[in-house]
Amino acid sequence: MESREIARLGRSLSVVGLGTWQLGADWGDVSEDAADGVLETAADAGVTFFDTADAYGDGRSETFCGRLRERHPEVFVATKMGRRVAQETINYNRDNFLAWNDRSRENLGMQTLDLVQLHCPPDGVYENDTVFETLDEMVDDGRIAAYGVSVETCAQALAAIARPHVATVQIVLNCFRLKPLEEVLPAAHEAGVGIIARVPLASGLLSGRYDENTTFDASDHRSYNRSGEAFDVGETFAGVPFEVGVRAAQELSALVGDDSSLAQFALRWVIDQPGVSTVIPGARNPEQVCANVAAGDLTPLRPEQLAGVRDVYDRLIREHVHDRW
Repeated sequence: MESREIARLGRSLSVVGLGTWQLGADWGDVSEDAADGVLETAADAGVTFFDTADAYGDGRSETFCGRLRERHPEVFVATKMGRRVAQETINYNRDNFLAWNDRSRENLGMQTLDLVQLHCPPDGVYENDTVFETLDEMVDDGRIAAYGVSVETCAQALAAIARPHVATVQIVLNCFRLKPLEEVLPAAHEAGVGIIARVPLASGLLSGRYDENTTFDASDHRSYNRSGEAFDVGETFAGVPFEVGVRAAQELSALVGDDSSLAQFALRWVIDQPGVSTVIPGARNPEQVCANVAAGDLTPLRPEQLAGVRDVYDRLIREHVHDRW
């Protein structure tokens, strides 16, 4: 597994990581045994970066990742905090940070957390010096080794990168969300900030397995958040209307070579973008883990494939997402 170094983090991470939202909640039920199997398969396959959050299953995902960390102390676990309260800048304060951090340290079984990311906070947080002074204090006190920000928009990403001690920025980046390529990735590379690419398969649209008639369980955010009823709609199908995404994915399938699936092609596209540190697809079973990891071994996409992705984006996707995030 290829690893890429993040200057501000001071270490390298596997280029294919694992997102663990689906092991906690919002993607249908995943049993405890299934969650452990997914995590163990990923570690055995060379994945060293695992992304979780205190809000995923209200700590369930963190607990699973903590057990993995106990079995494999060499892996790197990043968590997030801030989405368990009303999304108001005033709630991003020192007392809450310490309480959230204590809870995550208990869930993960770690005294010093590898990386804590603010979990898509409101705009006012990026302008608040006290927020980042508190995070610096938490590093100095040994509560966390480093901190980053998970963002919704490119403007938020650029504001986070401008903060001198932000180590990583997590952002939606996939064949349906190309805007971060314009300013965010170059700025992060220049500053030594890691880019963690999330929602790389557009909530499964880029797996090529869905058609216009596909339905999802009521407990799955792909059913209940299509219009942003629960959280930012950009987290569900990357903000692309489902029928539009199905058509676009069908067109992208024509660009895929014989040596990969559409999902692997889409992951390889993310990996090939200059400035990306790691991509974090989710997985619900060991087979999906292995297929995702295999994308890291594919040869880089050819210029005509990259151009094909851009063409599909410009014709079908751009109008729905480019000016929003």
